[in-house]
Amino acid sequence: MSLWTRITDALSALTSGESLSEVFSRLRTPPERSAGFAIAVIALGAKMAKADGLVTRNEVSAFREVFTIPPEEETNAARVFNLARQDVAGFEQYAERIAGMFGRADPALCDLMEGLFHIAMADGQYHPNEDAFLEQVAGIFGIDERRFKSLRARFVPDAAPDPYEVLGVTPDTPLPEIRKAWRAEVRASHPDQLIARGVPEEALKLAEKQLIAVNRAWEEINAGRA
Repeated sequence: MSLWTRITDALSALTSGESLSEVFSRLRTPPERSAGFAIAVIALGAKMAKADGLVTRNEVSAFREVFTIPPEEETNAARVFNLARQDVAGFEQYAERIAGMFGRADPALCDLMEGLFHIAMADGQYHPNEDAFLEQVAGIFGIDERRFKSLRARFVPDAAPDPYEVLGVTPDTPLPEIRKAWRAEVRASHPDQLIARGVPEEALKLAEKQLIAVNRAWEEINAGRA
């Protein structure tokens, strides 16, 4: 059964009058957990699209920054987006339910945030409203300020990314500790680790981008300390 079929099944309860946010409470275990991850990224991406006020952006194209969406499943992906955009529930309620589904500060929530950063940057711009939106979502998820800045530094090219921020360390951190942080990030970026956290195989583009960012940061720091 494909991810998008599972998503469609998960949303079937909507026909009985449930809101999209209520669906999350039933998506705690595999394989439903991976469907929940996809719904969470798309739903919060839809709320974020409203936050930046750009209703003309190509949302399906933005989602392709995170998910591999077969042509025959684009209708289902668009359905999730439209349901979230039309739902009267605020993004805070969505974020709270998603945090409850995974557990606050669960590593999968950082993966989810990376997906949202991908979507935010899909149009080549990072808007102040998107930054405020993502910072609030991170707070609800239990992601601290240092980790949020580390995630943002990997994706937002308003300036050359600070390699120390990317790895979540400081310039006065000893090199062996920085190497330890880098290796931990590399392990966390392995596709098997993402799948174990509930990230669907269709979203493993996140692993590639995570690994590129952390390796580049380590290489820059290591070269500068040589």
